[in-house]
Amino acid sequence: MLTNPADKYHPHAPLPLRDRRWPDNTLTHAPRWLSTDLRDGNQALAEPMDAARKLKFWDLLLECGFKEIEVAFPSASQTDFNFVRQLIEEQRIPEDVTIQVLTQARDDLIRRTFESLQGARRATVHLYNATAPVFREQVFRQSKEEIVALAVNAARQIRTQCEAAPETQWVFQYSPETFCFTEAEFALAICEAVADVWQPDSTRPMIINLPATVEVSMPNVYADQIEHFCRHFSRREQVCISVHTHNDRGTGIASAELALLAGAERVEGCLFGNGERTGNADLVTLALNLYTQGIAPGLEFSQMKKVVEVVEECNQLPVAPRHPYAGELVFTAFSGSHQDAIKKGFAARQTSPADVWQVPYLSLDPADIGCSYEAVIRVNSQSGKSGAAWLLEQNHGLTLPRKLQQEFSGHVQRAADSAGKEMSQMAIWNLFRQTYGLVDQPPLALIEYVCTNQPGQRTTLHAEIRWHNETLKLDATGNGFLSAALTALCRSLRVEINIESYHEHTLGKHSDSRSVAYVCCTNARGERAWGVSIDSDITRASLQAVLNAAQPFITG
Repeated sequence: MLTNPADKYHPHAPLPLRDRRWPDNTLTHAPRWLSTDLRDGNQALAEPMDAARKLKFWDLLLECGFKEIEVAFPSASQTDFNFVRQLIEEQRIPEDVTIQVLTQARDDLIRRTFESLQGARRATVHLYNATAPVFREQVFRQSKEEIVALAVNAARQIRTQCEAAPETQWVFQYSPETFCFTEAEFALAICEAVADVWQPDSTRPMIINLPATVEVSMPNVYADQIEHFCRHFSRREQVCISVHTHNDRGTGIASAELALLAGAERVEGCLFGNGERTGNADLVTLALNLYTQGIAPGLEFSQMKKVVEVVEECNQLPVAPRHPYAGELVFTAFSGSHQDAIKKGFAARQTSPADVWQVPYLSLDPADIGCSYEAVIRVNSQSGKSGAAWLLEQNHGLTLPRKLQQEFSGHVQRAADSAGKEMSQMAIWNLFRQTYGLVDQPPLALIEYVCTNQPGQRTTLHAEIRWHNETLKLDATGNGFLSAALTALCRSLRVEINIESYHEHTLGKHSDSRSVAYVCCTNARGERAWGVSIDSDITRASLQAVLNAAQPFITG
């Protein structure tokens, strides 16, 4: 890299728009959406889609609710031409969906484009030509006048072709490429000249698309350019202003959003931002950004995993794990403090449900896009007490006492540190079971018991337990069945143990649901151990939990 990059790179000159209005605007409704996955996205693939993959992607776009879809550059290849014909001839285009095709400003390419569209009910013909100085001077070596003449002549040919096929509802779209670094006055002039040919009105719709084909400035500069164009274009009320942003600077989404504030009404892009170089604007993120602000986007992503799977299959490119809204890890918290906040946020919604979604670290309810809460919290060595406790509660119904959460988190962190990787839900459950006695044959196991409690009298317990291969009888009296059990156990095994805390709850809402008991015991040296047991009989569960808590002191 250069010590002084200013010798080689010059900043993009902003427009002197002193009275810009877009910063004070707010978005209140969704724009018109156009997916260009099958055209711009497809041409950016190392292996462009074949017909089968294109059809699968087409069906997905319809399911997502797109009403405008750019399907091909039919003059560029026979594959693209055939795909347009297939959609039309096999009547795969719903009545409320408009297909769009792209063409350069060349007579032969325009004729080929209209051949592909014969018999279409509705179609948008998208004309573009290069207008920016770097293209005029280095690529085409043409003057501004020659560039305008090229666009005007192409627009005339397209209008003639459209008028020759009145059975199709035609829409004309023009893009000055690349608008974002074309001189503002020249961009206006060439669009005015093209609109003069098309003469847009309610019967002859027109879209002017203002692309940032290569992103060269901050999003606010692009917004200024869009507002300037919208203010000064003479037929503003007769045309739809569209934007097509790329992501070269990593701000394609922001550029599209600010362009909408500045007056644009339509956005072109691809699912998950596929496209040339760093990609196009990501329509999934744009739509769900609106959704999380309370604006219905008009697109359907309630089965996000399916959308990801189909796009990955068709594009043969992965969706990044941290991709907004759609990535595998996008709702996942590993950090202990994050997990604790999320866990408390969900608990608050359960105790006091609110219409407005407010959960720490989650701007979107994962359930709205078909994601389960299992992915929200995952556990590794960075996780605190809440992570494992959340998973046990969500998957097994256990609401651990706070001190048990703290105690178990130490076991989880040691296991995660030892393994050096994330712990699965099953690994956490198995560790919990082994640590607190939830196994089929615990070393200290309750065989049977009889507990009597006459009114006004102390509780009497008669029980049989198995200690390894030996059967022991426990007979004792106490203030309650746990006190009696512990008295008998200490007498029989000659240990000194006390119950420090006891908790219980059911695992379901029905009367026949099982219950779980948590018992913490301490010995004479102040050491602490927990035992847990689950049973349909809460007394049996409690007695076995006492035995599980006592067992480490006996073996010690």
